[in-house]
Amino acid sequence: MNIRLTDLLNLPGVAVESCHFSQDSVSFQLRVLTKGTYCPHCRNYTEELHQTRPILVRDVPVESKEVYLKLPRRQFYCRVCQRYITERLQFIDWRRRYTQRYEEKIYSQVNRCNIEQISQQQHLRIEQVKNIFNHISQKRNKQHLEFSQKSYCYER
Repeated sequence: MNIRLTDLLNLPGVAVESCHFSQDSVSFQLRVLTKGTYCPHCRNYTEELHQTRPILVRDVPVESKEVYLKLPRRQFYCRVCQRYITERLQFIDWRRRYTQRYEEKIYSQVNRCNIEQISQQQHLRIEQVKNIFNHISQKRNKQHLEFSQKSYCYER
């Protein structure tokens, strides 16, 4: 485990195992620090690991190099409700291949430039940039709606 790189990366619940530099990118091999997870269905804590499949997630660039995170996507088995649970990580939205901070960066760039420019700068397809922008827009609208509903409840 590389404590300096873990601190530099600053992502909750993971540690950097190793790092690989190439001419235009940096890849971090990460390890999840927790042994188990809570079942979203019955709230039982389980450490019964069913399988692990690695995923590759894009993160914010560093010094004009693309950054990739190699993460173990762990699936657990809950004996209480007899279901398989895929672990969720705080810094990646469900079924996404980008960190939240990377998606936020793309969203803010699209608000300042056009999609084609961002696509070229980030080496993403136009559809990927649009998908990220739409995902963050929907997420913000949902948060705004939830906040508005809570505010309405407090006013009553």
